[in-house]
Amino acid sequence: MSIAGARDRELQSALKSVINVLEDGQKGMAEIGEHLEDPMLRRYFLTESLCRANFRAELENVLHRQGVHDVHETGTPTGTLLRTWADLKAKLGGRDHTLLETAEEAEDETCSVYKDALDRDLPLPIRQLLTGQQTHILTTQDYIRSQRDVLKAA
Repeated sequence: MSIAGARDRELQSALKSVINVLEDGQKGMAEIGEHLEDPMLRRYFLTESLCRANFRAELENVLHRQGVHDVHETGTPTGTLLRTWADLKAKLGGRDHTLLETAEEAEDETCSVYKDALDRDLPLPIRQLLTGQQTHILTTQDYIRSQRDVLKAA
């Protein structure tokens, strides 16, 4: 096995992991957004769902340029579980606070996957792309946490 081949596989593995968690985030943000009562939060979550789709597309384009054309990631079991949990909370009368707690848990998972990807030996342009996306996700996580705390105090 060549060094270049091993690096290509490591790059592909890292990006597919991030693409999977972004697929989860896109679906989760949209689903939670639909259940939120606060119209500002609802719009925020729907916008973040689109943002996750754009991030995913950027990474899929990197893989396409690497010669990987079969990128059909479907998310993760953890993401599916968190979306099911959020839906159940909403159906049982969970308010915005409980939905934001679930969103924060999902963002923890997203941050972990980004950290794992960035701990790998990746080319600088891809590292920069992932770092920019991670920064946005960390900002989103902080916003979700602050909104959750506001609702908890109310």
